[in-house]
Amino acid sequence: MRKFEVYRNIRKQAVIFGLSISFFALQIICVVGSLMVIIFSFSLAMIIGVSVFNAALYIALIRIINNSRTLALWRVFPKIISNKKTSLLSYGQD
Repeated sequence: MRKFEVYRNIRKQAVIFGLSISFFALQIICVVGSLMVIIFSFSLAMIIGVSVFNAALYIALIRIINNSRTLALWRVFPKIISNKKTSLLSYGQD
């Protein structure tokens, strides 16, 4: 019998055009914004500039995905987890 992973784990690994879902959403937002810029300021230089910007963004996002160690800039959890009281106030007698 086949075993399937939990849906939320599959969703974390989803890839569209080589990008994770969050990076793909960022790329699509930039493409839509670029289309708005092209519509409201129609010129050949603007079309070329926006196309170069979108291509550079796509290449940068692909490189970030391939070098996953660049994403680990901060830790998710602290080094030490403690339930020790952090305040000096006393709420009752011992």
